[in-house]
Amino acid sequence: MADLKNRYDFVYIFDVQDGNPNGDPDAGNLPRIDAETGMGLVTDVCLKRKVRNYVQIAKNCTAGYDIFIKERAVLDSLVNNTYDYTEVKNASKDDKKKVAKKLLCQNYYDIRSFGAVIATKDKNDQVRGPIQMTFSRSVEPIVANEHSITRMAVTKEEDLEKERTMGRKATIPYGLYVCHGFVSANLANQTGFREDDLKLFWDALINMFDIDRSAARGLMSAQKLIVFKHDSELGNAPAHKLFDLVKIEKNTKNVARSFSDYSVTINKDNLPNGVTIEELI
Repeated sequence: MADLKNRYDFVYIFDVQDGNPNGDPDAGNLPRIDAETGMGLVTDVCLKRKVRNYVQIAKNCTAGYDIFIKERAVLDSLVNNTYDYTEVKNASKDDKKKVAKKLLCQNYYDIRSFGAVIATKDKNDQVRGPIQMTFSRSVEPIVANEHSITRMAVTKEEDLEKERTMGRKATIPYGLYVCHGFVSANLANQTGFREDDLKLFWDALINMFDIDRSAARGLMSAQKLIVFKHDSELGNAPAHKLFDLVKIEKNTKNVARSFSDYSVTINKDNLPNGVTIEELI
């Protein structure tokens, strides 16, 4: 496994049709929205959850690819179990935390990728992960629709004669979202994140929606993954200058209802020296 020697910045573009990409529990699970602009939002936590789910399925929790933040995980127990490893027990008092942190990074893909706060009653530490992602923001304001739904069945026999149960379902007709991300080679070397881990991350972004289907989320699809690769660990240009090279424009006078209603262009002529670009989707 080769060490990561290059900084990466990336633009991830995905869309949703007739679904709720990321409900807000503080707003009755309506799609998240920027109250001032009306733009739709999807949190970085939401996308990282989908990456974790993909890795968990693709690698089946094989050695080195377990997931730390997963459903019903007891984090204190996972951390304490690591401190029971022979390597940690045999380490000096000053080195125990360092050795345990290294083992946690080796065992859990999401820790060495995204980092983690390791907090138990007597063990507190933090791992800074090499991969960071922004909130995703829609290209245009979204309109959330609420739909009434009914349930034909009842829970209890005594409810048979009652009227059908009514419910609500929130969707947006269509939204195109843009996420920006960063991969630090320096932090990757600290957590043991390597080239094959990065390839798995790209694979997850490309395929994760296909293993995360839900009636609530509608049709979500990865449309573009544009990767800027620097020829050094520190990088050769500011990330925001690279992101400005990617332009998304609406190419219809009608209300956008599909990805084909937009055009995505990349100004490759102004690409800074020392930076290459690859379109993985």
